[in-house]
Amino acid sequence: MNWMYLQALLGGVSKYSTVFGRVWLSVVFVFRILVFVVAIQQAWGDETKEFVCNTAQPGCSNVCFDQYFPISHIRLWSLQLIFVTCPSLLVVAHVKYREMKDQKFTSSHEGEHLYSNPGRKRGGLWYTYILSLVFKAGFDAGFLYILYAVYGFDMPRLFKCSQEPCPNTVDCYISRPTEKKIFTLFMVVSSSVCIFMCFCEMIYLIVKKVHKFLLRHHQMNAAKYSSCRRVDPTALSTQNLNNIERAKSAAEEKRSQQA
Repeated sequence: MNWMYLQALLGGVSKYSTVFGRVWLSVVFVFRILVFVVAIQQAWGDETKEFVCNTAQPGCSNVCFDQYFPISHIRLWSLQLIFVTCPSLLVVAHVKYREMKDQKFTSSHEGEHLYSNPGRKRGGLWYTYILSLVFKAGFDAGFLYILYAVYGFDMPRLFKCSQEPCPNTVDCYISRPTEKKIFTLFMVVSSSVCIFMCFCEMIYLIVKKVHKFLLRHHQMNAAKYSSCRRVDPTALSTQNLNNIERAKSAAEEKRSQQA
């Protein structure tokens, strides 16, 4: 599989992501895809040839291998990386849809724009981004559970098998178990870090959204209060006092003239 093509495709997501999203992309590309391509595939190699059982019974080694390795770690992690990175394409597709919609609006409304910034996480794009984070964290957690349910996070040196057509319980030996255990723990830790970053980004976006909502609500209430505020008629300004004094002096002058 051409992982570099996937990296180039998802590289455009970084400009729409927050700081947590950029860290997530770095962890996926450097600590997962790069390590997977360079080291992990070489460490596992051809497991069928390196899985040795102390029996000459035809078919016994194959049955025991299938019992312990129902699915290869390599293929399981390949599926995990594909499922985890694909939700980011939802964000890219939504932004491209906004750009196409903005171009149509601009051509029909004499240069006006429908979106000032199509990549800004507002409206439907905000919900699409949150949904992609939920999918990424969910897929990572689901594959970690599958790995734990099938293999656990350990790699034993010896595996005892009693499946047919084995004549009795035979001992099967797994090649390089310590190296495979280290890489398994490395992938588990990197997946956990990615899940943590997804949760941090979701919390950050939700808190930011709530803060903007409360600020807008406060501004609306302040504007409503200022427009509805009544002026206290008993509060006399300096100009009103001067007008009252002039009226009093005019009344007194008029009474003196009448007298």
